[in-house]
Amino acid sequence: MSKKNVQKLSYMAESGYVPIPPAEKDLQTVTANFWFKVSDEFKQLEGLCFDREGNLYLLEVFGGSIMKIELATMKIREIYKAEAMNPAAIKIHKDGRLFICCLGDFKKGLVFAITPDGNNYETIVPTDAGHVVDDMVFDSKGGFYFTDFVGESCNPTGGVYYVSPDFKTITPVMKNMSGPNGIALSTNERVLWVTETNANRLHLIELEDDGLTIPPFGTCIPYRFTGYLGPDSCCIDSEDNLYVAMYNQGRVMVFNRHGFPIGQVLIPGRESGHNLRTTHPMLIPGTDDLLICTNDWTNGEGAQIFIAKGFAKAHRGFQFR
Repeated sequence: MSKKNVQKLSYMAESGYVPIPPAEKDLQTVTANFWFKVSDEFKQLEGLCFDREGNLYLLEVFGGSIMKIELATMKIREIYKAEAMNPAAIKIHKDGRLFICCLGDFKKGLVFAITPDGNNYETIVPTDAGHVVDDMVFDSKGGFYFTDFVGESCNPTGGVYYVSPDFKTITPVMKNMSGPNGIALSTNERVLWVTETNANRLHLIELEDDGLTIPPFGTCIPYRFTGYLGPDSCCIDSEDNLYVAMYNQGRVMVFNRHGFPIGQVLIPGRESGHNLRTTHPMLIPGTDDLLICTNDWTNGEGAQIFIAKGFAKAHRGFQFR
């Protein structure tokens, strides 16, 4: 056969660092804009969470810094230093306290609470409970669900647990998972969304009235992700659309209430390998403005927050009432 008849594969423009999988190229797609520069240096940002006054809390995982951005002045300051705890998420209880999820030594983590000024430390889930706590979400009773971020792709030892409103009882909801990470609760509190990073899957978990029991045929995997590394933190909007940050892909995917993909938000620079560590999306209360925190690892653009428009306004959860 003549060599001139042999076809050759070639890299296309979209085949760079993080190509969009063919099944997702036709999704409604927008590109986010720059919103806030947290640091010129690498910081593993996570945990975007707003309080009733509109202040934004976030954290840096490996350095343990818990930070606050006052939107009125756009000034940032550290309110607490969680030394050697590797904090991964912040959520606000209806009493106004900040609850911090910590990965600990990645074998045993914890959850602790502080007041917004960084004082009145209280352990909620102790280290000796044996959970690597990555993310959590409150229900209207004051209890919360959390992800135990352990388990490799072929060794599913992680799970989802519920902590009672008095913080005295920890109950397993779903086990045998490979690195469960992000978690969100539907507006009616009957559906729990969980991202499973090490298996690249999205879980939809239906709940009975007690918030603990899964009805027959009440779980499914509506979506299987493609690529490296996988889904990270997530949040919902007021119409129960789910926003999932894709870690090391520089984008956020959006799903409707049934788990069908309906859109995606791209981070600027992703096509050339920048700002790929997208970790957490969150809507600004009262708006459809979607914030996305990310960092550029060792590529020189530091740690930033980007903004785009979501499908609907932020869910006004019980903590804002």
